[in-house]
Amino acid sequence: MTEPSQIPTVTDETPVRVRFCPSPTGTPHVGLIRTALFNWAYARHTGGKMVFRIEDTDAKRDSEESYEQLLDALDWLGITWDEGVAVGGPHEPYRQSERADIYQDAIAKLRDAGHLYESFSTPEEVEARHRAAGQDPKLGYDNYDSHLTDEQVAAFRAEGREPVLRLRMPDEDLTFTDLVRGEITFKAGTVPDFAVVRANGKPLYTLVNPVDDALMGITHVLRGEDLLSSTPRQIALYRAMIDVGIAQYMPLFGHLPYVMGAGNKKLSKRDPESSLFLHRDRGFIPEGLLNYLALLGWSLSADEDIFSREQLVDAFDVHDVLANPARFDLKKAEAINGTHVRMLEAQDFRDRLVPYLNRAGLTGETLTDDEARILDEAAPLVQERITLLGEAPDMIEFLFRGDDEIVIHQDALKGLPGNADEVLDNAVGALVGLEAWDAESIQGVLRSALIEGMGIKPRLAFGPLRTAVSGKRVSPPLFESMVILGKDSSLARLRAFRRTLA
Repeated sequence: MTEPSQIPTVTDETPVRVRFCPSPTGTPHVGLIRTALFNWAYARHTGGKMVFRIEDTDAKRDSEESYEQLLDALDWLGITWDEGVAVGGPHEPYRQSERADIYQDAIAKLRDAGHLYESFSTPEEVEARHRAAGQDPKLGYDNYDSHLTDEQVAAFRAEGREPVLRLRMPDEDLTFTDLVRGEITFKAGTVPDFAVVRANGKPLYTLVNPVDDALMGITHVLRGEDLLSSTPRQIALYRAMIDVGIAQYMPLFGHLPYVMGAGNKKLSKRDPESSLFLHRDRGFIPEGLLNYLALLGWSLSADEDIFSREQLVDAFDVHDVLANPARFDLKKAEAINGTHVRMLEAQDFRDRLVPYLNRAGLTGETLTDDEARILDEAAPLVQERITLLGEAPDMIEFLFRGDDEIVIHQDALKGLPGNADEVLDNAVGALVGLEAWDAESIQGVLRSALIEGMGIKPRLAFGPLRTAVSGKRVSPPLFESMVILGKDSSLARLRAFRRTLA
């Protein structure tokens, strides 16, 4: 075995190679995608490479649908990779399920060198030995099989037992410098020899993940804090792989902070906030959500929360990631998204609304000329007023409805003045003869007729009109909305609402 002092390590001159290696189970959650984002940002910041491979050896849980969703999620956020699934590269294949021969070759090398040994003990036997020694029976494997004699091995085989293969852990402290948390030491004897190959000969995740990292030349293993306890196993396996020539150096490890949900509990896959696609469906845009995910454990500066992906890449260094858990604050995420929504070019914003309008049943997949006109004129009215694209359909749906489809909301009726019928009558009278149907002209005649003529405040003057044309208490600017609807439609709605008050 290579002595610790002689183990080659990553230096500042070693080209950075990071990896993202999820299991295709369930829908992508924000903690997982945050890990992908930090790996991507570090690779781009350093001019390095990002490898995207799939850990799909659990046939019962893995699914092709989940795999496609992972690709969809990364593509939507603009997280790209240099080697891996869907793009290829020099270390193909990039799915564990297709690398069986590679793992068997690694197992043979490690076994021939004495780093792996056969273990026949059953869980029941391990527990019984702990009880006999007056210890907690749940302590785990006790390294009993590490020095079996040939006779004992023969006896177990004669019973028909099939062994698992375990890696011999070093009998010394294991110390490494975590890129996020600093120096960490695992005391000798605290991590038992661990299984790397099942009794049926198939390798476990504990083996295949580090083997893939080694063969693909990964320099920085940036992963979740929940995997920190497995790091001494990885270090021990890397020592063995360096000894037999599978690995060229020991990578650097960095463990990213937990993402917490409500009540300071770790964000669960079952929490709504954890679903990336739920956020997309609600109207988060990639720029906004990527910005917020980057803040889950990192910051551009103490007083700067809003930044572009280019600024993120320019500034991101894994050494600046904080060790403390990060809380997913939905209100802050929405506020940051709203800022990015307002930063969009007008045409870009308008085009991004189309899928949401279509999903709400307000338009077809292809806009008609009239729908396109309405959207062109309505989009600027709401861009400054929403934080999520999904808020737009409810805000402007009255512009796409027929005059006889407007439903008056109850909360809009509650705030109407007692003389709403008189307000509507005077408004119709003022508007009927108006020839120039533009916002300025509409506002002028209505102010003259209602505020000056009736002596009432703007809120009481325009509230009934807003309710009439939109059905709601709050809507985009009234006069601009009436311009979009046109004179005939606007008057028809005012008259229809007036009849309901009779």
